[in-house]
Amino acid sequence: MLVSRDAHPADSVVALPGGVAVGGAPLAVIAGPCAVESREQMHAVAGRLQVAGAAMLRGGAFKMRSSPYAFQGLAEEGLAILREAGDAVGLPVVSEITSVRQIPLFAASVDVIQVGARSMQNFELLRELGGTRKPILLKRGFANTIEEWLLSAETIAACGNANVILCERGIRTFETATRNTLDLSAVVAVKRRSHLPVIVDPSHASGAAWMVEPLSLAAIAAGADGLLIEVHADPENARSDAQQAITPSEFETLMDKLRALAPLVGRSV
Repeated sequence: MLVSRDAHPADSVVALPGGVAVGGAPLAVIAGPCAVESREQMHAVAGRLQVAGAAMLRGGAFKMRSSPYAFQGLAEEGLAILREAGDAVGLPVVSEITSVRQIPLFAASVDVIQVGARSMQNFELLRELGGTRKPILLKRGFANTIEEWLLSAETIAACGNANVILCERGIRTFETATRNTLDLSAVVAVKRRSHLPVIVDPSHASGAAWMVEPLSLAAIAAGADGLLIEVHADPENARSDAQQAITPSEFETLMDKLRALAPLVGRSV
């Protein structure tokens, strides 16, 4: 397999604009709201994230929601707002794609294309993304094994795109105390089997803002190359996943703790 250690023994590093990289010694922390809601909302949070040390700005423009009545995102307008906010503070931007038809738009608008958990085995989409050469952030499906996750990454790589970042975001188990169960053992297992960088999404894993900080620290201690964190300037009024978003102030505190932890595991922030 192209994504295996046998094919590529050394750790891979995915390079992004502005000197940002995922997989090297510096931790890559991606942060921003679940959904792009307005220009004012994105600019209010982007500057504080950049100052706090975020490496990338995230925001959903096309939202895959369980309920058809939930906020579905601002679509093309949302991507334009995200791009504008990222450029204003000098951060690369990340957003989730939901359809093959959106590839030309995403290729022109974002620096990293996120494939969400529900799309992890959309093989038509994965094959087409393999032809873009654009960095792909591939989330693990909430009911998928590590082997299936790596085979999805292999599909992208086999079609010509080696710039894949894996993201563990929690899996469904019988446990109901959290939204999903964060599988930190997956970070260790994947790092042994694959050279691809691995990051962790503690926000979707827990579904609770108060759990984001301890799970983030645990993920880095387990060997994750970075984090994907939901940050909203006004979580109580967020139009998507309000309960799991932390505030910019809480993000600043978390980044300070990551700076203290990182050298202990041979990393930096």
